[in-house]
Amino acid sequence: MPRVKRGTIAHKRRKRLLKQAKGFKWGRSNKYRLAKQALMKAWSYAYRDRRVRKRDFRALWQIRINAGARLEGMSYSRFMHALKTHHIELDRKILSSLAATKPTIFKEIVQKVTIKN
Repeated sequence: MPRVKRGTIAHKRRKRLLKQAKGFKWGRSNKYRLAKQALMKAWSYAYRDRRVRKRDFRALWQIRINAGARLEGMSYSRFMHALKTHHIELDRKILSSLAATKPTIFKEIVQKVTIKN
């Protein structure tokens, strides 16, 4: 019977994992066991931080809206409540970009909300 060499699939899997660990410090880039542990940790951080990023951006948007609203003499919470009561459905991302880049338009929105009160 001819000789069968084994391990091509396992070798391919290990090479793929080491390729993903490229750029890691010390032995974690070229030793399989260390690279696998480092990647497991990195993937868990990446999964967690994809959710944290959403929180961070929402907090940033709230800060920008609050700053813009306070320039017009209104707090963030009162401004958001007024938007809801007047059925103005702009999300925080849009409102924050308006407050940061187009303050005149943001000022008009604030005035429209305060005039009807």
